[in-house]
This record gives sequence, structure tokens and C-alpha cells, in this order.
Amino acid sequence: MAINYKKELEAAAKSMILVHNPDTLIKMIMRRIVQQIKVSHAGILLYDKDRDTYVLTVSRGPAGLKIPAGFTRMDKDNPLVSFFSQRKDKKLLGDGVLIYEEAKKLLRRKKLDAASRQLLRDALYQLEIFETVVCIPSYFRDDLLGILLLGKKRGNRKFWPDEIDFFVALTSDVAMAIRNAQLFRELELELERKHRLFIHTTIALAAAVEAKDPYTHGHTERVTDISLKIANLLNQKNKGALSEKFLENLHIASLLHDIGKIGIPEAILNKNSSLEEDERKKMQEHPVLGSIILQPIPELNEVILGVKYHHEKFDGSGYPEGLDNGRIPLIAAIISAADTFDAMTTDRPYRKALSKEEAIKEIGRISGKQLDPQIASALLEVYQKGEI
Repeated sequence: MAINYKKELEAAAKSMILVHNPDTLIKMIMRRIVQQIKVSHAGILLYDKDRDTYVLTVSRGPAGLKIPAGFTRMDKDNPLVSFFSQRKDKKLLGDGVLIYEEAKKLLRRKKLDAASRQLLRDALYQLEIFETVVCIPSYFRDDLLGILLLGKKRGNRKFWPDEIDFFVALTSDVAMAIRNAQLFRELELELERKHRLFIHTTIALAAAVEAKDPYTHGHTERVTDISLKIANLLNQKNKGALSEKFLENLHIASLLHDIGKIGIPEAILNKNSSLEEDERKKMQEHPVLGSIILQPIPELNEVILGVKYHHEKFDGSGYPEGLDNGRIPLIAAIISAADTFDAMTTDRPYRKALSKEEAIKEIGRISGKQLDPQIASALLEVYQKGEI
């Protein structure tokens, strides 16, 4: 049955748009070529920007890999690469495709200058090494992005013009798809790098807060750990109801929940006795101060909810806004429970810490009053599992 190349090309183009991993994209293209055209093998030499060389990314045939991927590299001065880099030379390249048999005839029939003749001979020798009979370049703008290498068709049948046209059109689409996939991957790597930098900066900010209050050393790390364990347990019980984004925001909010204490005088933070009323009010400003500090970063909207409302209470007696049941954001309710437990089990100058057992009893007592009962129950279960 004849192949509808227009239909195949449209199907390939649509599927390529959806793939953002360059390696997956190339393997998919190779599989389609081998299956539809039934060549002995097909390979792609792809430009590696980091190493400034062309690498045989994948080479496939009916029997599997013909040449191991990554083992073959061609620098820019390789005859085959040079040949396609000089594609404006119509005497050598014609319509942009290098066909082994036709190139052999070209050497015999046409008058070529010595340099062109030698370059063509050397390029054909490269094709012989790879047992390639058709070679098609792939360009992105003026840059040679890759080279498609095709082995013989099964039964040594000839490549028909419509098949060659299909490959030329396909490599054009492939160039754009591969470049898009590479750009997408580069963006992902850059975002990952920026995310790591942001997390490290967040940790540094949290450390700066703790440096002002030596009595709570390690508090941020513990609250973050407990918060994430509570959230993970809730996620298990609710079959993944909490998204990865929520968990990431919870992680950041837990690290930054006390960042507003940067604006609280050290004399209040480090006071060796209970706070006076005006000092207590000043201390209670830190959640709002924290939200103000983070407000310029729009990506932290949900994080800000955790920072601003982690001192709200289930019965509405908390601060800064006196939110009650149903109005306290989940991210803040989780941090509140973790923060409360850690505060109970930490020594302060004016009181000794409770044991974990005593703190857990107190958590049970204030569940439904200070703490959301669902969150308090999850905290109790995390403790019973020996995770805190």
C-alpha cells in the first residue's frame, strides 16, 4: 500500500510539537523513518553546543542500534559537516540532498575545481563509513543543526523522489522541533538553577532571622520538617489532593514563616522574661511584616498566606486578623500546628520546654480550639509513627 507522505508529514509535525525532550523526540523520529520507509538503518548527527561538535545521537535499524549513540563525533572540519556547511555551492549540493550514487556520477561528469572535488570525495567516504546512501541536512536559520543519515532501503530498492521530498520536509520540521525542545530544556535547567538559588537564598534568610534569636536555633528547620510530614500524611489520606506546587509553597512558607522577625527589635526577641503588653503587640506584627517583605514577589502569593496567617487560631482568637474555622488558609494551618509543637518543646529563658509526650497531650487538648482538628490529628499520627 502506497504511503500518504503528506499525511505522514502532518502526523509527524503534530506529534513533534508535543515532545519537549530532545532525546525522546529524535528517537521518535528515527522509529517513524525506519518503520515507514523501511530503511536498513537511520541516524542523526546532532550539533552539541556545549562541546561544539556533531554527535551521532541515535542510530536505528530493524535489528536495533547499528552504531552506539554518542560514540561517533564529527567536528566542524569533518568533510561531511563542511560539505553541508557550504550548501550555497549549487555545483556540489544541488537541491540540498546528498545521494551517494548521484554524487558518484557528479564526480565523473561535471567539471569541478580541485577543492570541491576533494571535499565531495571526502564526504562520500564518510557516507561509506556509515553505510549511508542518502544524507539530508537540517538547518535552523543559517546554522547546520543536524544531518540525517539513511541506509539502504530493504531489498536495495531505490529512493523515490516523493520519499526524498518527504525527508527534506521532515528534516525542516525536525530542525524547528529539536530547537524548540532544546530551548524548552534549557529553560527547564535555568528554572531549576534559579529554583535552587531561591531555596538557598530562602534558607539564608531564615538563618538570618534565627541569628537574631539564638534561643530558637534550629526552629525553622524543625517547623519545615514537621509541616512537610503533616502535609504528606494528609496527601496520603486524601489520595494526592495536595499538588506538588502546594507542597513546594509549603516548604518555602515554612522556611520563611518568621522572616518578619527581622523587623522586631532584638531586645524584644531576646528578652529573658515574659513580654509586656506593648512588647507583645510589637512581636505580633511579625507575620504582617513578613508578608510585606515578600509582597513584591508575585510568585509567592500562596507562600505569603502561610507567612501572614500562621498565628491565626481555629476559634478566631489568633492574629493578625482573627480568622476562624474555614477562613484560615490550609498552608497557614499546617505551619501553625508545626510551629506550636516546636515552640512547646523548645526551651525559652522564661520557661522550660515540655517533653514531646507532654506537648502531644497539649496538642490534643487545643485541637478544635487553637488548632484545626484535622491538622492536629495528622500531627498526632506523625508523632505516633515516630517521625518527630
